[in-house]
Amino acid sequence: MAAENKSSDHGPSVKDDEVYESLREDGASKEKAARIANAQADPSRSPSKKGGSNPPYEEWTKDELYERAQEIGIEGRSSMTKDDLIDALRSH
Repeated sequence: MAAENKSSDHGPSVKDDEVYESLREDGASKEKAARIANAQADPSRSPSKKGGSNPPYEEWTKDELYERAQEIGIEGRSSMTKDDLIDALRSH
C-alpha cells in the first residue's frame, strides 16, 4: 500500500503542503496556514515574508481594533478590552 499524501491530512485545497505544515507546527490556525500556503504557492501573488505595512495593533485605537475584529468575525468582541482585541486578532 502506498504512503498517503500529506495533503489528505488537511484537504486538497492547500497548495503548498510544506508551508502549511510548518505554519501549523508554529501554532497557526488551519485557516491562516492554508491562506498563507496558498498565497505563497500562487506565482501571481507575492505575499510578504514580513507582513503588511500597517502599524502594530498597539498603535491602533480600540475602535479600529473593534472594526477589524468585526470584519473577520471575531465573536465576543463587544465585551473585549483593547488588549483582548489585540490577542484575538493575533490568534485568528
